[in-house]
Amino acid sequence: MEIEIATIGGYEEVGRQMTAVRAGDDIVVFDMGLNLSKVLIHDNIQTEGMHSLDLIDMGAIPDDRIMNDLDGDVRAIVPTHGHLDHIGAISKLAHRYDAPIVASPYTLELVKGQIEGEQKFNVNNDLVEMEAGETMDIGDDVELEFVNVTHSVIGAINPVLHTPEGAVVYGLDKRIDHDPVIGDPIDMERFREIGREGDGVLCYVEDCTNANRKGRTPSESVARSELKDVMQSMEDYDGGIVATTFASHIARVKSLVEFARDIGREPILLGRSMEQYSGAAERIGAVSFTNDLGMFGHRKSVDRAFERIMNEGKENFLPIVTGHQGEPRAMLTRMGRGETTYDLEEGDKVIFSAGIIPEPTNEGQRYQSEQLLRMQGARIYDDVHVSGHLRQEGHYQMLDTLQPDHLIPAHQNMEGFSGYVSLAESQGYEVGHDLHVTQNGNTIQIVE
Repeated sequence: MEIEIATIGGYEEVGRQMTAVRAGDDIVVFDMGLNLSKVLIHDNIQTEGMHSLDLIDMGAIPDDRIMNDLDGDVRAIVPTHGHLDHIGAISKLAHRYDAPIVASPYTLELVKGQIEGEQKFNVNNDLVEMEAGETMDIGDDVELEFVNVTHSVIGAINPVLHTPEGAVVYGLDKRIDHDPVIGDPIDMERFREIGREGDGVLCYVEDCTNANRKGRTPSESVARSELKDVMQSMEDYDGGIVATTFASHIARVKSLVEFARDIGREPILLGRSMEQYSGAAERIGAVSFTNDLGMFGHRKSVDRAFERIMNEGKENFLPIVTGHQGEPRAMLTRMGRGETTYDLEEGDKVIFSAGIIPEPTNEGQRYQSEQLLRMQGARIYDDVHVSGHLRQEGHYQMLDTLQPDHLIPAHQNMEGFSGYVSLAESQGYEVGHDLHVTQNGNTIQIVE
């Protein structure tokens, strides 16, 4: 059976991920993502009303016109998890394909939100829920399997396409976490089985976000412990404390909510995406917040929440807000610019429970946000966080576990691939032979 892989997006940057695997006449698309930095660089752009071709020209979503070169039919669109760099283009591109969107429950809930907010296209693809550990037939000779993985968002999976030539494992995004705060540990046992059953792993597409970093990525339980330590150190502070993290990082939000109460403060979630992601997690039963937890996304309700905080005393609250990357319209950035009624004063604490996404726009915006906060006297607690991506020892462990015949690095640029290439070469892989370093818009013929 012919096996061909199209590297459509996310092979020159961290973002706008999209990959298609053709097995014979059947094609499965993995991810349709957004490069948010290409949007944020412009003022007041609302992508919901934009045409896909304009977003492609901006470099914001994948240029999927290469799909016309694949000889087969798309049978499924499979987003691996709910981050925008993996689902943010579904509302712009999925309607072009007569195929269902197949995802884990939480990811599918977030995809529904993307589709409902779309203003330009009607997306009527069937939505199919599939749990980790389940399988689905793709045509007559191919099977799709979801393997549970751990990442900085709940409901993440690595899809595996079982073909007569061996398994194609799409490894985006994950870390190896045996003690996550929410959900099950990564299913390394199943990965070992896949690497050793039948014809083994034909090809492994790997997330190289942190491939240049030595060591291993710590567990989310480590971040929870560090966050608890930081917040307990502030228990006697009688001024304002503000925290920011990825809105999609439900485990981290849960920890912030719990530790706020431990130190005698009322947590309040502020910002549109904070409300969306936590609300989606509650709807599917992935997390249960108390009924009195305030979640406010619309501007007027956020403003009322800030007024309440100032009237009743900053020392009684922990606002958990959007803006960890310094996004111009996010809540923390507005606070830094003095655009809210929340009065930051000398000595107030701001906790960044998030790393900086390695992209120049994010780095610049985060720097600006921190400087604005410091100008108002805020004390910055930076990088109270662990990454959701493998470092070098995690990559080594996955190679040893899967023992793939072919490797395709993804989710980075050429410089970001370098650490993974060095590791792969040390394990006997050869660039141009079984190690395929590629770019957006290419196809790789794995089996002719």
